Amino acid sequence: MAITLDRLVSLVLLVQFVLLCSSYNVTSESTEEANALLKWKSSLENNTQPQLSSWTLLPRNATNPKPSTSPCTWFGISCNPAGSVIKINLTSSGLQGMLHEFPFSSLPNVAYIDLFDNVLFGTIPPQISNLSKLIYLDLSYNKLSGSVPPEIGHLTKLEFLHLVNNQFNGSIPQELGKLKSLTMLGLYINALEGPIPASLGNLSNLAILYFFDNQISGSIPPELGNLSNLALLQMDINRLIGPIPSTFGNLVKLTELYMSENQLSSPIPPELGNLRFLLKLRLGINNLFGSIPTSFGDLKNLSLLELYDNGLPGSIPKEIGNLKSLVNLELSENLLTGSVPASIGNLSKLETLFLRDNQFSGTIPQEIENLFLVVLELDTNNFTGFLPQNICRGGVLQNFTVSNNHLIGSISKGLRNCTSLIRVRFDGNQFTGNIFEDFGVYPHLNFIDLSKNSFYGEISHNWGRCQKLTTLLLAWNNVTGSIPPEIGNSTQLHVLDLSMNHLVGEIPKELGKLTFLVKLMPNGNELSSGIPQELGSLTDLEYLDISSNKLSKSLPGDLDELLRLIYLNLSCNNTLESLEKLNLSHNNLSGSIPTSFARMRGLLYIDISYNELQGPIPDSKTFKDAPFEAVEGNKGLCGDVRGLQSCKLSSTHISKGSHKVVIYIIYPLLGALSLLLAFFGISLILKRRKKEWQTKQSDVNNKELLMISTFDGKILYEEIIRVTNDFDAIHCIGEGGNGSVCKAKLPSGDVVAVKKLHSSPPDDATTYPKEFLNEIRASTEIRHRNIVKLYGFCSHPRHSFLIYKYLEKGSLAAILSKEEEARGLDWNFGTAKLLKPDSSNWTALAGTYGYIAPELAYTMEVTEKCEVYSFGVLTLEVIKGEHPGDFISRLLSPSVMEEVELKDVLDQRLAPPPSHFEDELINILKFASACLNANPQSRPTMQVISQRL
Repeated sequence: MAITLDRLVSLVLLVQFVLLCSSYNVTSESTEEANALLKWKSSLENNTQPQLSSWTLLPRNATNPKPSTSPCTWFGISCNPAGSVIKINLTSSGLQGMLHEFPFSSLPNVAYIDLFDNVLFGTIPPQISNLSKLIYLDLSYNKLSGSVPPEIGHLTKLEFLHLVNNQFNGSIPQELGKLKSLTMLGLYINALEGPIPASLGNLSNLAILYFFDNQISGSIPPELGNLSNLALLQMDINRLIGPIPSTFGNLVKLTELYMSENQLSSPIPPELGNLRFLLKLRLGINNLFGSIPTSFGDLKNLSLLELYDNGLPGSIPKEIGNLKSLVNLELSENLLTGSVPASIGNLSKLETLFLRDNQFSGTIPQEIENLFLVVLELDTNNFTGFLPQNICRGGVLQNFTVSNNHLIGSISKGLRNCTSLIRVRFDGNQFTGNIFEDFGVYPHLNFIDLSKNSFYGEISHNWGRCQKLTTLLLAWNNVTGSIPPEIGNSTQLHVLDLSMNHLVGEIPKELGKLTFLVKLMPNGNELSSGIPQELGSLTDLEYLDISSNKLSKSLPGDLDELLRLIYLNLSCNNTLESLEKLNLSHNNLSGSIPTSFARMRGLLYIDISYNELQGPIPDSKTFKDAPFEAVEGNKGLCGDVRGLQSCKLSSTHISKGSHKVVIYIIYPLLGALSLLLAFFGISLILKRRKKEWQTKQSDVNNKELLMISTFDGKILYEEIIRVTNDFDAIHCIGEGGNGSVCKAKLPSGDVVAVKKLHSSPPDDATTYPKEFLNEIRASTEIRHRNIVKLYGFCSHPRHSFLIYKYLEKGSLAAILSKEEEARGLDWNFGTAKLLKPDSSNWTALAGTYGYIAPELAYTMEVTEKCEVYSFGVLTLEVIKGEHPGDFISRLLSPSVMEEVELKDVLDQRLAPPPSHFEDELINILKFASACLNANPQSRPTMQVISQRL
């Protein structure tokens, strides 16, 4: 049928009218949504931040002929074709405020809200139930608190609900069981408590359920076994009790099941063997009992099995050998008995095997040689027989411990050549063999304990080539010969225990090169001569035991000099000594006890028994509190110690017959002599008093820095005040959160860095500010070659300061700001420093602006995780060549993290890194990002970062 022109015109007019009406409605609805969102923006504490700068309405005027009344072009806002808001994505936007003004009632079509990683606090309002079309809700990584509102149960179209890493408390609302469309539920890292609602078993579409790291209690409802589509279930780190439901065997799609670190008590249900797709099973740190089910042999895809720290009895089922995909098997700290099945040699992908702290018996199965293990821990069992000869056949074994068993024989040649070893413990067995021949050079070795065996022979000089060695324990063996001086080349050593052997000769002076040494124990040998003065450089030494030897020199000639050098007496108060335990007993030491013992305020334990010492004991609390056994067996000691006679009583008694001679002859002669000496004395005193000040100043110029402090801290204090012109700004080389740093050149020629704290102690100089004590404690307890060395401190009502070794290069920021010096920090140097595996301690700047963790602003509590944050900032500063600044907040967004390319992060002044360093730098970047997590509990510990790097 033909359309006439009139009819066509009418149709066009009708369409225009409809469009006009539609436009009017859309504009009206959009304006309402825009105004509602602007109201919420105005309630935020930082509503003027750049991310929300586009959130504004533009009215019609001469400069703006097209008014903007729609929010559809705003940052983070998406609309449907009709112009109504359907999506809000403001992840990692730095929003600070509450949700009480959020327009829950004014966004009828919104289906997607993502406010991940902001600083939102307060509760979730019950009005959230008005978002009837909501499919996706993510409020994770904020500071929201209070209960999870039961009104969320009205959001029946919800498929994704993430409330992770907040401060929610109260119980999980049973109304969540109404969310039949839900596929993902994340509630982990909160303070939720109470039971798991059985109604969650109604969520038939649920694929992922996370609520670990809470305080959830009660038993696990068997109704969770109805979640037939569940793939991931993590409920570890809670307070769950009772049994593991056998209904979990119905979760046939499950790939990860985590229930560790609870209080579950029951046998492990054999029905778990039905979970054929299971990849990871964690049941460690519970109270489980009963044997390991043989049905576990059906879990052919399992790569991780953790059953450690339970009460599991019985033996390992031979069916465990069917788990050909297993990479990590942890069965430690149970009551397992019997032999380890030979079928364990079938686990061709196994890298980590923990069987320690059980009651296994028999020999270590020979089949274990088939494995390419990285970690093998078998300690504290009842293993007998010999070690498998080719236990390091794969050449990747790093951690091997078999201590406290009944193993015999010599060490295999395979272990002698196992250069991958990092940590070794063979102590507490009956191993024999020549210690010189059976152990080789291990370039990565960090810790080795061979004590309490029957090794013989001499200590090999090759130990000095183990450059990363921090702990060497050879005590209670039959080792002979002398201590090789090459040991001094293992400069990372912290603990050296050679006690209870048959060593002879002298203590080598080369041990003085072990500047990180904390414990030195060559006691119980036949060492002779004295103590080398070179040990005076061991300023970190806390425990020195040289008892039960044949040391024969007198104390004042050796130990007094040693003590004067060891202890950091640079402070005004002489309180910064490190040694806590000193055992010199059962030697042939003679002479009197040096007065330097009275300055050893850190000394907690002393034993000088059974020597040839005489004279008074020092005026020291350590001696006064010591038992008589610590001083007995000497020939002439006296003093205020239980069991010793008073020094006054021990003086020579004058017989009655000689009293008259003393009175009538000796006393008059002494009187005349006194008058004569007084005459000369008065004249000498006047001359010496004038000369004393001159000689004191001369001594200052001639003595080295540490020697000055030992004799008179007051002189040093006055010198520092003088050379810095009372800490004049002209001498200032840096400023930190707690104080300023000045460069001071002393009359001796020594140059030191002096950190003056902003606050001074009260008139009572024994009361130190907290930050003052913390810095002293940190500088003495953290031992690392990259930590600036603390010489000493001075606490004074006028000035309190710490004295450090002066470093010419200045701060990292100063180096990176200079292009030529920054280029010197190439990728090879930087990567090597961050990935140094022998770094036993990690630390970072603390208290300096730009490095401080954000939570300090509201908690005012310094924790380990604050230091972790600072480490992350410092790491990024090294990689970028400048302080990361705002890049930190961008890096925390998962979407941004995926889009960031390595070349955009690296210092552009340097040539691109070699390809083999790129993966390492990417890993470092990921670790740094983890350290900067807004939630302190989600940051890794420095131990974890150290191990991963």
